[in-house]
Formats: sequence, C-alpha cells, structure tokens
Amino acid sequence: MFNLGARSKTNDSGDVIKDGTEATFQADVLEASKTTPVIVDFWAPWCGPCKTLGPALEKAVKAAGGRVRMVKIDIDRNQMLAAQLRIQSVPTVYAFVDGQPVDGFMGARPPSEIKAFVDGLATRAGGAAGASLDDQLAAAEEMLTAGAAVNAAQAFSVILSENPENAEAYAGLAKAYLSLGEAAKAKALIDNAPQSMAGNAALGSIRARIELASEAANAGDPTPLRARVEADPGDHQGRHDLALALLGKGATEDAIAELLELYRRDPEWNDGAAKTLLFRIFESLGDKDPLTARSRRQLSSLMFA
Repeated sequence: MFNLGARSKTNDSGDVIKDGTEATFQADVLEASKTTPVIVDFWAPWCGPCKTLGPALEKAVKAAGGRVRMVKIDIDRNQMLAAQLRIQSVPTVYAFVDGQPVDGFMGARPPSEIKAFVDGLATRAGGAAGASLDDQLAAAEEMLTAGAAVNAAQAFSVILSENPENAEAYAGLAKAYLSLGEAAKAKALIDNAPQSMAGNAALGSIRARIELASEAANAGDPTPLRARVEADPGDHQGRHDLALALLGKGATEDAIAELLELYRRDPEWNDGAAKTLLFRIFESLGDKDPLTARSRRQLSSLMFA
C-alpha cells in the first residue's frame, strides 16, 4: 500500500519536525519510523482546525525530546498521496512505527489528549528507551490522568514487558483497565500478579476498588434511598445502602459524607459497619488521595470527640 516509488535520502539533520511531500514520504516516514516513531499531520491551508492542531502537535513532539518525529503533509500539494492514504478530511493524523500505521485520529483535540497521544506513541514503540523507568511511569500516569486510558494501558504494558515485576506498572495497567470499564481484566491482572507483589499497597487499593465497585453495582438507584433517609434520618440501613448506591454512581465524596453521618449517629451500628466501609473506601482511594486524608481527619474527630 505504501510503495510510493522513488526513495529519497533519509534526512540526518536531527530535525524532529519537517514538511513532507509525495517524493520524500518513503524516507521521511516509512524508513524513518523504523528507528523513531513518526507522526504525520495531514493538513490544508484552508482548514481552520488545522491551524490549532498543528502547533499543538509540534509543541508536544518537541517536548518529547527526539523520541518522536513529525512530518507535515499539505494535502493540496500532495493530492496523490492523500488519495492513496484515503485522507477524507483534515486534520487527519497518523502515527507510524516500523513503516506501518499504528494509531491515528481525525479532527482537533485538546492539548492534554495530544500530549497523551505523543507520549503514548513514544512509550509504546520503545521510543522512551533512553528515559528512566520513573520517567516512563510518570508519562503513563499523565496519560491516565488526561483521560487517554488506551494509550496509558499500552504504555504500562510496554513497561511491564521490560520490567515484569514492577508493581507500579501493574497497578497503572489495572487502573487503565478500570477506566476503560474492563473490571474483569483488572481483577484478572491483580489476581495473577507475581507473588513478590503480595501486600503491595497500590495493588491492594485497586483490589479494594474492584470489590467495592462490584458491591455498589447492586445497590440500585440512590434517589429513592435518599428519599427514604430524608423521611427517617434514623434509618441506618437506608443510609448505609444510600452510601453504597452513591459509590456505584461515582459520587464517592457524597458516599463518605453519608457514612460519616451514620457513624456520628451510631458508631456501633451493625458491628461498626460505617467505619468498616469508610476504611475500605480509604483503601480503594489510596493514602495519597486528598479525599482520603480529609475524610480520615473527619472520622478521627468523631472517634475522639
């Protein structure tokens, strides 16, 4: 598909961003991507979104420090190439590794997604080999925070291929699966983690999150439960069920507030069920989460009042 005729000499200037043509595509993209991932930005002078996406891509590629290259193709000047690659609209972005397209998107994207796309390509293709393990983990976590769970999962998988007993990468991959709604994959990953990771806090946090999510999924709609509690504030079981239902809807802070209120009203109800569920939520969030720290202080003030 990509045999475009004459081969041009590969540019060795070290530039990470360049303008490409039909004549140079073979060297600038297909050959170059065998050593360094190449992002191809198909654009046109009349395209409004291109004027935003192009500079944002360039900024992210430059920030990658040579781990990724970029080639810009004006489709008006290279119509044969655009037709061969079936470019139907601009902007269109393709990512090439080892001479083959491996990822891409159409249309404008926010800077956070663009950065995640570039970082994910660098890590996925082994382009981050010169970076430290900590840098690779940090880049993968940034992708996850930016909402690029697919790229994050790919990045964590690459790290694990080189560091199969890295607990942080295991935890990161499991979190990426959860973000993608693939709880079964996350659970299987955690359940099959190496024995050396037994007792790891990050993995324990994710296991707690999976177990809570499973319970909360069966808790139902919080609306009638809230009405039930408002009608009878002393309905402890109703308040406990409301907290679980709120967890199921992702309203973790509201769930914690209900459990704190339940604990305030009756610390010993159902063998201390409110405190037990609070501790499970804290474990699922992790000690570094600001909500954990704040809620622990609130619980402590109630316990020692």
